[in-house]
Amino acid sequence: MTQFEPITSDQSTPVSSAKVLDTLIIGTGISGIGTAIKLLELGINDFLLLEKHQDLGGTWRDNTYPGCECDVPSALYSYSFAQKHDWSKTFANQAEILEYVRTTAEDFGVIPYIRYGITVLHAKWISEYNLWQVETNHGTFFSQKLISCAGYLHEPIIPNLPGLSEFTGPVFHSSQWDHDLDLENKEVAVIGTGASAIQFIPQIQPKVKKLTIFQRTPQWILPKQDHVHSELEKGVFKLPLAMRGWRYLLYSALELFGRSFHHPKALDKIQQGATRHMRKVVKDPELRKKLSPDYTLGCKRVLLSNNYYPALTQPNVELLASGVKAIKGKYVIGQDGEKRKADVIILGTGFKVSDMPIASVIQGEHGKTLADIWQGSPSAYRGTTIAGFPNFFLVLGPNLGIGHNSAYIVIESQLDYITGAYRAMKKHNMKKIQIKPEVQEEYNEKIQTALQTTVWNTGGCQSYYIDKNGRNSIGFPWSTYKMRKLLKTFDLRSYK
Repeated sequence: MTQFEPITSDQSTPVSSAKVLDTLIIGTGISGIGTAIKLLELGINDFLLLEKHQDLGGTWRDNTYPGCECDVPSALYSYSFAQKHDWSKTFANQAEILEYVRTTAEDFGVIPYIRYGITVLHAKWISEYNLWQVETNHGTFFSQKLISCAGYLHEPIIPNLPGLSEFTGPVFHSSQWDHDLDLENKEVAVIGTGASAIQFIPQIQPKVKKLTIFQRTPQWILPKQDHVHSELEKGVFKLPLAMRGWRYLLYSALELFGRSFHHPKALDKIQQGATRHMRKVVKDPELRKKLSPDYTLGCKRVLLSNNYYPALTQPNVELLASGVKAIKGKYVIGQDGEKRKADVIILGTGFKVSDMPIASVIQGEHGKTLADIWQGSPSAYRGTTIAGFPNFFLVLGPNLGIGHNSAYIVIESQLDYITGAYRAMKKHNMKKIQIKPEVQEEYNEKIQTALQTTVWNTGGCQSYYIDKNGRNSIGFPWSTYKMRKLLKTFDLRSYK
């Protein structure tokens, strides 16, 4: 693979003398690995995956906090073309998912195409040559096409709290877990109560001396119908069509649940079930009041847990429903002035979603980056292509968030669309394609109109679905049946 090494001389190196790849893929998470597999199926082998870390796996490589596991049934959490039959339980843990991604990458021959330790610093479209020039910490690459698989659940949000940087004890985000730190008999403060926090809090609660949880917004939490798979069940799933049939049943059930996101009144009964789940465990009326959301279930990501509420009722746990105002010395101070001593601070503050960091790196044909164009409100055509950015594809792009089913469904739908574009370019001998601006604009007008009645827009909460400009730039307003139909066929007429 030495012929695929980057140009390392100065910036004046002429493109005509450089090795030009067909495709560069940014990131080696689920979407990056899946993209590479599809390129190999197309017969394309002059591509590379650029990975800034020293291992693949994306979200599942980074998040190693105690209790980390999927909240989508593991039977659905795999590529349809590489189904895993022997998941250990209904909701797989982080280590098992990461092992699946590694094994799949190996089985499909992706590993030789990965270059680790390479950070993309800047990528710009060179109109003169119809090429992408990609600057990295290890030289310059050139490619005909560029696919971003950087995702949106890997760049942690570190809150800008006064005094946080001066805190005298250890501070870390849940996605950067300090496994060398012994929490035994420590006074620990957790800031945030989102999807990660409700998983790691029950794991650390028995170890710590005192656990203070600073909650800004309560969450709707449903019971997790988890189950350890027996050897007999694993054997059944190996039978022809058995796993496929089980996947279809799970997918259909989750789609039925997802329909309620678009008709919020239908969420009433589910919301009542979540309330019963809390009341069954939490007997203290004051604690129940703190844990009761005042917005519609589904407005924020719906969470699943059987052990979060029990952990909160333990004598060494205190929940403060005020958020955090500042850090002073060894004390965390709430918005209401309450302060609690802490030896360690753990941030469960989530990730940058609508303000994806890759946006400031990708520069289109008019000299502007995605961040320049978007101004905090990402938009794309079918979540995949963007006007002014030729031969560029974005996996897990704007307005493809579903909130009720597997990310693999979104990823594979987009890969169908992208491979369709590749086939069209080859068939018509095209060096350059880009979505027509008016087509993208019309598509996004329909998206935004359809989103107006969804629970994300009407549920009465602040969530990562709504960007800093008040626009829903994450949610997909229809079913994944419609998503798959939209992305199944590449519509060449929409491009120039």
